[in-house]
Amino acid sequence: MLETKYEYPKLKRVTAKSGQRQYTGDDNNPVPSVTTILSATGDKTALINWRKRVGEAEATRISTESAGLGTKVHNALEKYILLEEYEIKGNNHISVMAKNMVNEMIDKGLSKVDAIYGVEVGLIAQGLYAGTSDAIGMYEGEEAIIDFKTSKKIKKREWIEDYFMQGCAYALAHNEMFNTKIKKVVILMVDREGNFAEFTIKDDEFVEYCNKWSDRLTDYYSK
Repeated sequence: MLETKYEYPKLKRVTAKSGQRQYTGDDNNPVPSVTTILSATGDKTALINWRKRVGEAEATRISTESAGLGTKVHNALEKYILLEEYEIKGNNHISVMAKNMVNEMIDKGLSKVDAIYGVEVGLIAQGLYAGTSDAIGMYEGEEAIIDFKTSKKIKKREWIEDYFMQGCAYALAHNEMFNTKIKKVVILMVDREGNFAEFTIKDDEFVEYCNKWSDRLTDYYSK
C-alpha cells in the first residue's frame, strides 16, 4: 500500500504564548494550524450549549476520553499502513472499542485505497497555514487527501463541513508544494458501535469547499 512518491518535509510543531498551535517550515516562520483557524472562525454555539447541558466536569471527561480513543485508533492505523506492529493492548472498554474501530476502518475504508504516499504528512502554505494530513494517496483510482475520523456515532454529512474544509486546505497546500492537482477529499469515519461511513467531495463540490475554506482563512486574518 505504501508508495514513496513525494519528499514530504518535516514540520516543527510549536505552541505560541497564546496557546495557539503553530508550525514552522524551513523558513522558521510560524503559521497557525488548519484546525486552529477553523476553530477560531467557526460557530461554537452548539459546543457551548452542550457543555452547559452536561456540565464542565462531564464535558471535560467526555472530551478527554474521546481524544484518547481517537489517538489509539489513529496510531494503530498509521502503524498498520507502515507495516509495523499495531496491536492495541489492554482490555478496558476504551482499548476494546479502539480495536473494533481499527478493524472496521481497515476492512471497510483502507480496502478502497490503491496506494498511500505518506501518513501524518506535514503540509504548509507558506505564510498562511500548515497542518498534518492523516494520509495522502490514491483512493478508488484518484489522488486524494484521506482523513480518519472517530465519533461516538456516525455524523450526518451536513455536520462535517469543517472536515471537508480541512481536507481542502491540505489539498491546496499539497498542490502548491508539489504541483499536483488533487481535487478529492475522503473522510473515513467509524463510531464506537463499529459502524463505518465514507464521505467524499470532489470536482465541483471540492471547489465549493475550497472557497469556503478561503473565506474562513480571510476571516481569520482580518481579525
